[in-house]
Amino acid sequence: MERRGFIKRMGLGSAVLGAAGAMNFPAFAGENAAAPTFKMDFAPHFGMFKNSAPGGIVDELKFMADQGFRSLEDNGMLKRSVADQELIGKTLNDLGMRMGVFVIEGGDNWKVSLTTGKQEFMDTFLKTCKESVEVAKRVGAKWATVVPGYFDRTLPMGVQTGNVIEALKRGSEILEPAGLTMVLEPLSDNPDLFLRHADQTYMICKAVGSPSCKILYDIYHMQRNEGNLIAMMEKTWSEIAYVQIGDNPGRKEPGTGEINYKNVFKFIDSKGFKGVMGMEHGNALPGVDGEKALIEAYRKVDLG
Repeated sequence: MERRGFIKRMGLGSAVLGAAGAMNFPAFAGENAAAPTFKMDFAPHFGMFKNSAPGGIVDELKFMADQGFRSLEDNGMLKRSVADQELIGKTLNDLGMRMGVFVIEGGDNWKVSLTTGKQEFMDTFLKTCKESVEVAKRVGAKWATVVPGYFDRTLPMGVQTGNVIEALKRGSEILEPAGLTMVLEPLSDNPDLFLRHADQTYMICKAVGSPSCKILYDIYHMQRNEGNLIAMMEKTWSEIAYVQIGDNPGRKEPGTGEINYKNVFKFIDSKGFKGVMGMEHGNALPGVDGEKALIEAYRKVDLG
């Protein structure tokens, strides 16, 4: 019997797996072993361990579980086949893992157009929200990322903000009854993006006024756009429902850049956060050795 299955059947769960001092499991699990469960709910994505688990999505999920991870996130879930979505949902359930975010996206242009207020883009957004509810059911997802897109330079900022709020209110009417929360992600990828700061996202969430419209606080993006991470998280905490991770510069695992992740995680833990923390970054080093280094980096900053 596989160790993860034995522990799940015995009902011991993460309390036993997390007792690394009491049970001498390796930090990097081998073929017939499993590592202690992370205290914080870090969520890798597919491809992060492709060298250690080259057998496809089920192999990767089993590898993640054996390394002590309890969740997955997959931005491209909406584009996967129904068969793959159902397979992922079943495998997550069998492994006792949960699903993090996927991205609510539809077509090539709607994300950059919610600021415009045009009906055609509103219709596409709402259609995609309905499709996302069905995807969420298959994989057990509770959160989905939404990015309003680019500025419309022909409209005043207040009008664009109003257009985005109206679209998100309509989306919330679809998502809220299904128990699916869209988490708005301010980004740093380029200066043309409409949503860039935590306080701006906080204001929009307050205006929408739905439990299905909250903040995705991506630590990498917020370090680039505004810094002052802990203080800004404190100010906007009531609207933060999901956290993503990536060090800066480079957008790799904690410890490869300037962010003091140990202190940031202490703050998040002090708030009683039990949500998913997505590993939204690349691997600093290639191959199996890079994947081992990534896991070890998370062992160093985990609060377990």
